[in-house]
Amino acid sequence: MIGIRREDKSQWERRVPLIPQDAALLMQDGVPVQVQSSPIRVFSDQDYRAVGVPVLDHLSACPVIIGVKEIPPACLEPRKTYLFFSHTIKGQPHNMPMLRRLIELGCTLIDYERIVDDQGRRLVFFGRYAGLAGMIDTLWALGQRLRQEGLDNPLAQVRQAYQYRDLGHAVEEIRGLGERIRRHGLPAAIQPLVFGLAGYGHVSQGAQEICDLLPMRPIEPAELPGLRPAAHEIYKVVFREEHMVEPAAGPSGFQLQDYYDHPEKYRSKFFSYLPYLTVLVNCIYWEPKYPRLVTCQQLRDLFAGPGQPRLRVIGDISCDIEGSIECTVRPTDPGSPVYVYEPATGQTRDGVAGQGPVILAIDFLPCELPVDASTYFSRTLRPFLPAVARADLSGRLADSGLPPELQRATIVYNGKLTEPYRYLESKLH
Repeated sequence: MIGIRREDKSQWERRVPLIPQDAALLMQDGVPVQVQSSPIRVFSDQDYRAVGVPVLDHLSACPVIIGVKEIPPACLEPRKTYLFFSHTIKGQPHNMPMLRRLIELGCTLIDYERIVDDQGRRLVFFGRYAGLAGMIDTLWALGQRLRQEGLDNPLAQVRQAYQYRDLGHAVEEIRGLGERIRRHGLPAAIQPLVFGLAGYGHVSQGAQEICDLLPMRPIEPAELPGLRPAAHEIYKVVFREEHMVEPAAGPSGFQLQDYYDHPEKYRSKFFSYLPYLTVLVNCIYWEPKYPRLVTCQQLRDLFAGPGQPRLRVIGDISCDIEGSIECTVRPTDPGSPVYVYEPATGQTRDGVAGQGPVILAIDFLPCELPVDASTYFSRTLRPFLPAVARADLSGRLADSGLPPELQRATIVYNGKLTEPYRYLESKLH
């Protein structure tokens, strides 16, 4: 039996891992499903009851429990199998108590983030919706910042993603805004308006879907220094690895696989582009072994010069705290989504006013599009769940009946770290 737990990490987390229709299909296939009652879930208790899924206050009868975000250690139960985004594979300190408790209780943990195919491509993810919501919110942040500066601008009409009825409603309104920009133009004071997107994966693709509702002209990074004011279009530049880093021994000879294998041999060169960007949208996967995209010192240098730098907003969709964007010093939520990082002092100030870039750092952006994001995620997860429900976990993982994709995603098996994740042992003490 599979139980769908209520989300309790944040009042904003309304997503579900399995929507009512897919839960009903699982039950038709002989997999019993129960749902823990929730007052904030975007699909109500009655939505599940209407398709025949029992709704209970607890999931004690369920050997398999699925959720979206991390589960508080006190809520974990012995010998159960859990599927959720654990955010542990980088050894994140704040989630090590949870990982320790899973081990102590003899649990099994399957992490959605590690469900990949033979080529390492993720199969169950919210990334596109992080990009969609993140870009909507970034447009909102830019409109608010420009209005705070006294600039009447069409982007001030954009709302935060959660304030739209659904994704279709947001798309319709932003497409209409694009038409108004084509007809009436942009304020001269912000021309050329340049959006830079770091990365090209699922997150970036979602962000670009929203970008491209506006009159965007794609350009290459090398074109940035020569851009001229443009009243009726916005420039969009997508940065790949070869644009962001270079070999430390010299500017030539970049090789992508060598960079992944030996990131210590490379240094960032991204700062050369930063003065030309109005908005930076960060969509890259980052670990401490990689060079940072933007450092606090670089921002100090940029904002110490004469005049107002062009950079107004950093939409840090990746949201690694003090990570690839070093000035992302704390996460935000939809209720207070942005702060200004003041490079001269290193201080932050909630809102859009201040001497520095506005930082958007919501660390669970897909929650702002809960119906669309949950529906997509559920359709990708459901095919894996019968195997989880019917698996025999009494012996070796290899003999459990779990498909290879789920075996690769198993971080803890019956209370022990699996071989690919043994490196986490040093983080647990």
